Amino acid sequence: MNGMRKILAVDSHTGGEPTRVIVEGGPELGGGTMAERRDIFRERFDHFRRATVCEPRGNDVMVGALVCEPSDPECAAGVIFFNNVGYLGMCGHGTIGLVSTLAYLGRITMPASGPARLKIETPVGIVNAMLHRDGRVSVKNVPSYRKAKAVSITVPGIGVVTGDVAYGGNWFFLMYDYPGEISLAQAGRLTEYSERIRRAVNEIYPEVDHVELFGPPSHPDAADSKNFVLCPGGAYDRSPCGTGTSAKLACLCSDGKFAPFDTYRQESVTGSVFEGHVEIEDDVIFPIITGSAFINSEATLILNSDDPLCWGMP
Repeated sequence: MNGMRKILAVDSHTGGEPTRVIVEGGPELGGGTMAERRDIFRERFDHFRRATVCEPRGNDVMVGALVCEPSDPECAAGVIFFNNVGYLGMCGHGTIGLVSTLAYLGRITMPASGPARLKIETPVGIVNAMLHRDGRVSVKNVPSYRKAKAVSITVPGIGVVTGDVAYGGNWFFLMYDYPGEISLAQAGRLTEYSERIRRAVNEIYPEVDHVELFGPPSHPDAADSKNFVLCPGGAYDRSPCGTGTSAKLACLCSDGKFAPFDTYRQESVTGSVFEGHVEIEDDVIFPIITGSAFINSEATLILNSDDPLCWGMP
């Protein structure tokens, strides 16, 4: 690249977790599926990922969402999610942010009554979304399931921890009995604790890139549990984590502790709450996550070829 290039983006947050939706100026990835285009993005344009979500334009918490023309004509949009270290198959808070951004840009037409329904193509499959008239967004996630139950892992410096390995669009180790306090004041300790667990879990389950710790909610009348979620790259999720909540619901369903049309309320470390329920089709669990996103800004990112940090911090 010579000279300057402009990237148009809309920033939002979902329960405190930021999403940067790239709406114009992204790389040309061809017309394949979102999975194929994600692979091209990773192999040929990873510098674009760094430039848009890493410092100095972004930060370790930010999740990017590149809007693409879908390969499936029934979908309203295609999307590729990415963060400070790589790519996400699916992102619950990011999908809520994407739908809210499309609505903000006038790309969603509300019907005369009821919610607007749309399909979003992601690298791991098509997800269905509903934009409610009050601005909330519900996302019907990809099939979610538990791979291993009550796995005991010896973690250096901690001891033996037990949890489930489950998939909700991303891979999680779910620890249900965290012995300490889950709060923002303990974020540093929670991060270190979760990173130790992830390193130990990866010796057996290398696919796991998220660790989710659970404890009692701040207010039992408003939520069923409180979580701390360590994301790839070392940042923690400020939202209750859509894919993590999906993985938790899959485990609850597998244990017979949760039924279709029951409502589960997941509180985040920041106090925001997602509501979840499930649909079961041919014994396949489809979690549905509901939350709200709020638009923060419209941004023009400027990539200057003379800038030694044009493509992000090394």
